[in-house]
Amino acid sequence: MPRKPDAPRQQLDREAWIKAALNILAEKGLDGIRVEVLAKRLRVTKGSFYWHFKDRRDLLDAVLETWKEGRIKDIQKQTRAQPGEELPRAYHVIEVYSANRNRKGMLIEIAMRDWARHDAAAAAVVEEVDAARLEFGRRGFEARGIPPLEASSRSLLLYAYVFGLSLMSCGKFDADMNEMKRWIADRIAR
Repeated sequence: MPRKPDAPRQQLDREAWIKAALNILAEKGLDGIRVEVLAKRLRVTKGSFYWHFKDRRDLLDAVLETWKEGRIKDIQKQTRAQPGEELPRAYHVIEVYSANRNRKGMLIEIAMRDWARHDAAAAAVVEEVDAARLEFGRRGFEARGIPPLEASSRSLLLYAYVFGLSLMSCGKFDADMNEMKRWIADRIAR
């Protein structure tokens, strides 16, 4: 029986390696990001990895930068409001970030924060992302004429709420979780 020709080898760019590393970060955490594991998942040789990255640290730095840029761009997009639309936008931000729709994104967020506990570069990136989130939130509240201290406090409360909620399983706490979420959103947004 004639042998089928091998499929042509896939050509990967840096972004494919970074995306695969982020997927593994969500699934297995930082320790799961290994060159051999990535190469096997992507069905390429380790040589392909070294064509794009100096070493594993180079990949990890690229993962950090990609995550940082994505998170900052996302919060900018979510908080941007036309003049007079700041209050509905505040409700929108609360809804989007407290809905737990993106499980993979939250797993990456948790893994990033775990990584930041023992790596200075990761800690600096997480701090930058948190600062951007808080700043964009504060700007939204200030745009409604809320004084700076209160705007900063509401921004902090907003992110403490949505990230705290994402780490909790509250389904058995109260029968009307949706009503409680609306009540909390009113306290933060108004």
